[in-house]
Amino acid sequence: MTRGKRSTPIEVRLLREGIVESIHQVQAVVGDARGRLLSSAGNPEFVSFIRSSLAPFQALAVTTTGTMERFNLSDRDLAIICSSHQGTMEQARQVFNILWRSDIDPLLLQCPIPAGQTSPLQHNCSGKHAGMLAVCQQCQFSLQTYLQKNHPVQKLILDKLADLLKMPGEELISAQDDCGAPTYLMQLGQMASLYARLACGKNLDLERVIRAMISHPPMIAGAGSFDTEVMQLSDGQIVSKSGAGGVQCIGLVKEGMGLAIKAIDGSEIAAQAVAIHLLKQLGWVNPTIAENLAEKFMNQGTVGRLEVIGELALL
Repeated sequence: MTRGKRSTPIEVRLLREGIVESIHQVQAVVGDARGRLLSSAGNPEFVSFIRSSLAPFQALAVTTTGTMERFNLSDRDLAIICSSHQGTMEQARQVFNILWRSDIDPLLLQCPIPAGQTSPLQHNCSGKHAGMLAVCQQCQFSLQTYLQKNHPVQKLILDKLADLLKMPGEELISAQDDCGAPTYLMQLGQMASLYARLACGKNLDLERVIRAMISHPPMIAGAGSFDTEVMQLSDGQIVSKSGAGGVQCIGLVKEGMGLAIKAIDGSEIAAQAVAIHLLKQLGWVNPTIAENLAEKFMNQGTVGRLEVIGELALL
């Protein structure tokens, strides 16, 4: 990792009828698949929990254990395993399909039942949980304790993550995410390099994950959501996965480049605005796509809009 090099964070202003209503500071880092940090806005060593942007790497437990082959799981199933979905009927059915094919009772899902809903299948992380349970079924691990940090499926995920980061797993600090599964504290530069490795196409198991994500964007989030829209509009050139708390991670497919963004105050709309701004600056999407995304995500009602100030600086 590059040490000691910092630039100015990007500023996002929410304007109401042209008057500044609130200001958000956002850190961003670009890295490559070799772990090199290329540019940043702010501190590339800033640490944050990666939250649900971890999901594509948690899915490696599914792609590396023969789980997909044994239970005849499809790319749509793998996409919902990588998702933070909206709990639609279609998405909940896709999660149920994983459990049904794996002969697992949906009552074993330990993600919460969302407010106003009736089933944990509708929780936005239910696909990730179903994938973990399917691995447990395949590997004869306990189904009841799959969320515990010392459970074999969580150790397997940690081993895969540590291998990608080229560091001992015991050095990674974990905490319970809102869905109950472990998530990890890491530098933004590490997140960027993870997404660069996801996008580069040189790891067959990660290639399988990214193919599922870009082939089925509606499974990753849902209609009108940032991740789904950016992947659909870019026609498979961009892989995108948000995390709670203002985390946004993006990879440039087949180019081995990753972008990690964190809004300091946890603002999701600020992180998305910076993502659009930097995708345009980096040339990862054309101006038409950037304008389309800005129209969808940077206008806040009829009188509000987001303004982004700042650029990436070379490290």
